[in-house]
Amino acid sequence: MLSWSITFLVIALIAGVLGFGGIAGSAAGIAKILFFVFLVVWLISFLSGRRVKA
Repeated sequence: MLSWSITFLVIALIAGVLGFGGIAGSAAGIAKILFFVFLVVWLISFLSGRRVKA
């Protein structure tokens, strides 16, 4: 999920540089939402102690 967030962030940066404001804003919003979902899922898994043991 973090990789999707970074992907949308890169899309937003490229679209912003090229002047596509609407696409850049949408991609940045999606990246922000995905990043916060990633943080919540990571925090829940960290607190529950369900880590993969090697």
